[in-house]
Amino acid sequence: MQTTGKITRDSLMTLEAYSKYRKANKAAIMAHRKLRSVRLGEFINMQFESETTIRYQIQEMLRIEKVFEEDGIEQEIEAYAPLMPDGSNWKATMMLEYPDVNERKRELGRLIGVEDHMFVEVEGHARVYAIADEDMDRENDEKTSAVHFVRFELTPAMCAAVKAGASVKLGCDHTNYPAHTTMAAETLASLASDLR
Repeated sequence: MQTTGKITRDSLMTLEAYSKYRKANKAAIMAHRKLRSVRLGEFINMQFESETTIRYQIQEMLRIEKVFEEDGIEQEIEAYAPLMPDGSNWKATMMLEYPDVNERKRELGRLIGVEDHMFVEVEGHARVYAIADEDMDRENDEKTSAVHFVRFELTPAMCAAVKAGASVKLGCDHTNYPAHTTMAAETLASLASDLR
């Protein structure tokens, strides 16, 4: 998949070209997505996005919806491009994954505000809390959403530390979901490549 650092209509493949590309490369893209997925506790999955994952998502939407007109392509880019990290941050899709419907309903009610309690902690630096759902509010007085979009904004010193091999913790300090995990070295190496 062509990478440009910025996704534009001209940098996307035609539906025909993408269909061929997809057959040959889907397994590699799924492996990349899996590498950038971090489970936090039993029920939170953080999918850290990259140009590859966002480009894939756009191409998939264009394929599924059979979009080939300029306006439709631009709408898909506008919808997904803000989720791509831009050199000083990590952006992720946060999913609250409760398989049981009744448990999900109960827990989403208990976890209002959970997205604002997500953090990353670069070794030797202060915690950085997520900036969540910048496009729209995804909760109400009764429950939070099962999906949130979060951004972790890192200082230049934190970026340098990550690139130099510092460990990073992902965590949540919400009263009803206290959890943290140290990111795997392979995941961190992929996330370090997002930083300048």
